[in-house]
Amino acid sequence: MNNENLRHSQLYRLLLALAMVIVAAALRIAPHPWNFTPVGAMALFSGAVIKDRRLAIFFPLLALFAGDLFVGFYKLGLMLLVYASFLISVLIGFPLRKRRTLFRIAGTTMLGSTQFFLITNFAAWWLLNSYPKTAAGLAACYLAGLPFFGNTLAGDALYAALLFGGFALVERFVPIFREPAHAAIQ
Repeated sequence: MNNENLRHSQLYRLLLALAMVIVAAALRIAPHPWNFTPVGAMALFSGAVIKDRRLAIFFPLLALFAGDLFVGFYKLGLMLLVYASFLISVLIGFPLRKRRTLFRIAGTTMLGSTQFFLITNFAAWWLLNSYPKTAAGLAACYLAGLPFFGNTLAGDALYAALLFGGFALVERFVPIFREPAHAAIQ
C-alpha cells in the first residue's frame, strides 16, 4: 500500500471510529435502564481504535459532556470523578491497539466496568451525604450499588460487542478500512 492509500485508510478508520463514538454517545440520552449505557464501552473502544492518543482521550470526554448537556449535570466533584473513571477506561483500551481478541476485549470490558463501579461508588460515599463516613457506610454504599454494577457490566458488554464487532466486520469486508499489516505494529 503506498503512502497516499495508507493515509486514506487511516483517515477512513478514524472517521468510522469517531462516527461510532458519536452514535454511542447519542444512545446515552435515549431512555435506558439505570447504568445500562454505551459510555464505558465507548471509552474503551476509543482507546483501542483511535490511534491519536489525544483524540482517543478527548473525544469520549467531549461526547460525555455533550450527553450531560441533555441528561443534566450533577455535583462537580462527583462529575469530575465520573469523567476520570471514563478516562481510565480509555487508558484501559490502549493495550488493545496491538491486538484485539475476544478474550482481551472481554477482560478489558470487565476491568473498565469494575473500576467504574469502585470509583463512582466511592465518590458517592465520599461526596454525598447518603451514607455515614465510616467503613460500614462505605460497605453499605457498595452493597447498594451492586444492582447498578450488573447493569453497567451488561451495558458495557453489549455495547463493546457492538462497537468492536461492528468495527471488525467493516475492517473485514471493506478493504479501505483494513489496517495495513506494517501499520498495525506501530
